[in-house]
Amino acid sequence: MLKLKPFILAIGLMLAPSFASAQIPASVAPAPVAAPAAQVVEATPAASTEAKAPATTIGTSKSDPNVGQPIEGKIGLQPQVTTLGEQAARMHDYILVPVMAIISLLVLGLLLYVMARFRRAANPVASKTSHNTVIEVIWTLVPVLILVGIAIPSISLLAAQFKPAPANAITLKAIGNQWFWSYEYPDHGVSFDANMLSDEDAKAKGEPRLLGVDNRVVLPVNTPIKLVTIGNDVIHSWAVPAFWIKLDSVPGRLNETTFTIDKKGVYFGQCSELCGDRHGFMPIGVEAVSKEDFAAWIRAKGGKMPGDASATPVASTTAEAAAPVAAPTAAPAAAKN
Repeated sequence: MLKLKPFILAIGLMLAPSFASAQIPASVAPAPVAAPAAQVVEATPAASTEAKAPATTIGTSKSDPNVGQPIEGKIGLQPQVTTLGEQAARMHDYILVPVMAIISLLVLGLLLYVMARFRRAANPVASKTSHNTVIEVIWTLVPVLILVGIAIPSISLLAAQFKPAPANAITLKAIGNQWFWSYEYPDHGVSFDANMLSDEDAKAKGEPRLLGVDNRVVLPVNTPIKLVTIGNDVIHSWAVPAFWIKLDSVPGRLNETTFTIDKKGVYFGQCSELCGDRHGFMPIGVEAVSKEDFAAWIRAKGGKMPGDASATPVASTTAEAAAPVAAPTAAPAAAKN
């Protein structure tokens, strides 16, 4: 009897799976529940395809060599494309330059006159005059009047540069790094880095040497822009001559200014604060486009415009509507149990 016991145990182990499968009810089969799960999985790629950002060429337009960048053989200010820049350029061209030229010519004329009139040959006996009241009043009042004449437009121009941004302004945050710029659009959910193009890439793309960047800032025309700057490591300075903008980027401190671009185009600038050995290789590229193109660019970058906020819940609503499909299918199986 003891010899037969191992054989009986072995036969029992072999037949155990067959008896177990025969005892499972047919209603427990999971096949009906699996089909809805496949439906939900297939719906997910469709939703992601609809949310995919459209492709765009905005931000890669060819730059005009006569606008927004230095021109070989030219002197003076770049053509200004902001109201503030136009006001500053007028002050420079019609007040500061004429005043400097007149003062320089006057001083030069006085020096020549003194050299000729009071030379030793013409005045063997030197004059002993110690002062002249009329001349002293003139050389005191005239400089004061000149300074007052310069101060009046200067103060208004300075105040305009720090005028608070209106409520509809678009915020651009420029972050200085050694040695590249990072940009954020806080109101639109877009951020990226901008590095200088190599000489070969700049030539291939028709960009000016040492000014071309791989990612341009894109801004709409005729819209107030609130520029906010900060530095990540050392002091930098975000400067675009055509905008009349030069704003320091200081670590631990936010600086702010406002401007409005009047004309479409591509405009270049550079870091204007000595920030290390590659200070000269931190260019700035800005492309000014229409409001419609700006909105398309924001969406292509994966961001959203203020009017797009209502479109966000659509995908989640669709997913929520599809989720209950599995529940009714699974219910009959539970009832059979």
